[in-house]
Amino acid sequence: MTAPSFPLWGSALPAPARGVVDIAVGIQWGDEGKGRVVDRAAADYDIVARFGGGNNAGHTIVVGDRTVALHVVPSGALVASTKLFIGGGTVVSLGALIEELDALSAIGVDVTRIAISDRAHVVFPYHAALDRLSEAARGAAAIGTTGRGIGPAYIDKAARLGITFGDLRTPAVLAQKVRTALLTRNAQFSGADQIPREEDVIAETLGFAERLVPHIVDGVAYIQSALARGERILAEGAQGTLLDVGYGSYPYVTSSHTIAGGACTGLGIGPRTIGRVTGIVKAYCTRVGAGPFPSELSDAVGERLRARGREFGVVTGRPRRCGWFDAVAAKYAAQVNGLSDCVLTKLDVLTGFDRVGIVTGYRVRGAAVGIEAMGDPDLETEVTWYEGWSEDISQMRTRDELPDACVRYVAALEAALQVPFAFVSVGPERSALIP
Repeated sequence: MTAPSFPLWGSALPAPARGVVDIAVGIQWGDEGKGRVVDRAAADYDIVARFGGGNNAGHTIVVGDRTVALHVVPSGALVASTKLFIGGGTVVSLGALIEELDALSAIGVDVTRIAISDRAHVVFPYHAALDRLSEAARGAAAIGTTGRGIGPAYIDKAARLGITFGDLRTPAVLAQKVRTALLTRNAQFSGADQIPREEDVIAETLGFAERLVPHIVDGVAYIQSALARGERILAEGAQGTLLDVGYGSYPYVTSSHTIAGGACTGLGIGPRTIGRVTGIVKAYCTRVGAGPFPSELSDAVGERLRARGREFGVVTGRPRRCGWFDAVAAKYAAQVNGLSDCVLTKLDVLTGFDRVGIVTGYRVRGAAVGIEAMGDPDLETEVTWYEGWSEDISQMRTRDELPDACVRYVAALEAALQVPFAFVSVGPERSALIP
């Protein structure tokens, strides 16, 4: 078989197949623009399904003059024809989910089409308290979590202390499980401003449950029945590949599997049901919180990237660290996800730079190294430079309109990844994706 010749940007992609699951995942440190891509694609699918993470994710959708920030509900929320499913691999704050449902209802979204798996786990306020206490105890070695309780909720899941959405249907079971969880965790609240009271937690949870029980379904039956009917499903990831708990820049990672393989365990499907795997990748790199970031620009250029890209966390508001595109890390991410294609986002942010860089190699003490050395204190990067462009590309909608320097940069990225680009985004709106 002859290897493909790159670039292949804009090569014809097949329509979504029936009875299979396509996957959209971020291939950097999150914040790649997955929300806008899933929002654009959602009309071609019967179901958009979130497979992991919690409300530590933030997906922003811009349609015309409307901007919607989603944290738990899948990013197809503004496409009325598409059903929305929150899978069993997620951990979900009841209060945050209700707030999101109310916000969507307020702008006319039919939230009755939102289903949540009975196997999804509940994030309680005591999880958030434990998260903050853990970060404080780490001091200078803090991971940089959002403090939303996601990690402690996954810990309880693994420790068999978790409480599922299915438990919300049976108050007696719920109450007993809350008591057991708090009894087991009480010693960890040393130093907390307030220790949660069992009866307060139970009462609040039962109140939330009345609102949410109508949305709870047998998650495995839901997704398997949809596949049997030949429905088209798009699985949406949260965060990015380099934050995956097993294959990211450990220990500076999230608490779930963010890679494409996480869709199988997060939704209860087998690998033979997977169709396309689309990687969402930003034209430069950002990272929130601590951890290695080889291409980081701790100078005026990095500040300029942050300002132009409005790089502040959707969930926390924290400024994101910024740097040039890291092709070493991105190619690794393409491999572990088995990407079929990519969507490149935020290309417009690079307008106005005299030159733009791509990190094409790592070295430690003069020797070429790979992704395994990302955290080495002696790591140095090799950067290949490309001519910049000054034209405002944010209103351009065809490849022919783009400056030659811009097209050459996109071609270099595609060749570095060895994955074809399906679309290139030059702005936040749905219409700003150029095939």
